[in-house]
Amino acid sequence: MRNQFLLNPDIVFLNHGSFGACPKDVFAEYQRWQMELEQNPVEFLGRKSANLLAAARGRLAEFLGANPDNLVFITNTTMGINAIAKSLSLTKGDEVLTTNHEYGACDNTWKQVCSKHDAKYIAADIPLPFESEKFGDRIWERVTPRTRVLYLSHVTSTTAIIFPIKDICAKARAAGIITVIDGAHAPGLIDVNLNELDADFYVGNCHKWLMAPKGSAFLHARPSAQALIEGLTTSWGYSPDVEGYTDFFGYAGKTPMERKHQWQGTRDISAFLAVPAALNFRERHNWKSKQRECHSLAMETMDRILAVNKLNPIARPADFAQMVAIPIPAAGANQLKRKLFENHRIEVPITSHNNRWFVRPSVQVYNTPAELEKLISCLQMFSDC
Repeated sequence: MRNQFLLNPDIVFLNHGSFGACPKDVFAEYQRWQMELEQNPVEFLGRKSANLLAAARGRLAEFLGANPDNLVFITNTTMGINAIAKSLSLTKGDEVLTTNHEYGACDNTWKQVCSKHDAKYIAADIPLPFESEKFGDRIWERVTPRTRVLYLSHVTSTTAIIFPIKDICAKARAAGIITVIDGAHAPGLIDVNLNELDADFYVGNCHKWLMAPKGSAFLHARPSAQALIEGLTTSWGYSPDVEGYTDFFGYAGKTPMERKHQWQGTRDISAFLAVPAALNFRERHNWKSKQRECHSLAMETMDRILAVNKLNPIARPADFAQMVAIPIPAAGANQLKRKLFENHRIEVPITSHNNRWFVRPSVQVYNTPAELEKLISCLQMFSDC
């Protein structure tokens, strides 16, 4: 399926997990919306955008098992985490509990917010190799009477592990703890049903594994939690007389959350409106079977690289999807990414966690066994050196 994408054919692209890759016809739909915007920006942004966004959100909500009224478009997951973290009323001594596998940018967000309010940001150690059956216990043993927020990844960035979060969300709700789930990698990579997960807040990207254009993501909030968060920008959605603005803006939005986060004035919403095209692309190409094939190839690649390195896996096959973190020797690891790209045109991340190093290939439908073979051969060469 390589010819369905715009990727440079001279590059072995094994880094779908970082920014994704957009299919040609989805990108064409994105550009079509941009062209329509420019043909009459006032009509498009002023009178049509709200209804267009509502339709796109409805399609995305159906895919995610959610109510569209509980969903708003944002540009990326980090923005959503910022909106949540900066809205919550933390006080001195409150605790935000997380793990030591979280994404650095969002870690920074919580650290800044906790520092501002003299709260504590606490990371539970989730050791490797990962044992999913012990995950909940390791989280819960760090809960105290001061725990206000539980912040977890659904799929980790550095280690690519799928965290089993459903039962923890339910237990946290019973204890009166707010749950915030970073689903940056999850939508399109694993099955996500937001109503079943029932987290207070769930933020996810559409531009990664859903293959929508860059700058498309979503923030989902349970109805009882929506009043807790504010938009990062105070704009028209905060007008007291919403009805007075609907003559120009058309449909102002049903819920305060929608108005506060969506009604932001001048911005290009074309990436949001192209999300349904990305979902349609998946449907046309029998995506479930494609995902199984990619997972199998990822696991085969992991086994072969570990055989080269004589190292052990950090988790079981069921704990990974199409993206996998594979241990590599520490010697020279911080230079390996540059060497793989400059010498062999392989685009793949090298990550680190707790002083261990990993190569983290993503296997997407456009990747071939020959490309993974090239990665294995290059790592064998570096190992021999």
